[in-house]
Amino acid sequence: MTAPSAPSWFKSSYSGGSGTECVECARTERGALIRDSKHGIGPVVAVRGQAWGVFMRALRNWTLEG
Repeated sequence: MTAPSAPSWFKSSYSGGSGTECVECARTERGALIRDSKHGIGPVVAVRGQAWGVFMRALRNWTLEG
């Protein structure tokens, strides 16, 4: 059995430019991981794939309506 690879984190394009509102995400086989980029070793929220898809569709709809 091989060890899991380290997540490849990317900063959300919706994060604030001032550096105070930064969210990072990483895709996994089962969904996504979310963390505050200012606290990279802090808590991580794991979201399953189906829930992540629902969340992303809701964000797209919200930004199109706003």
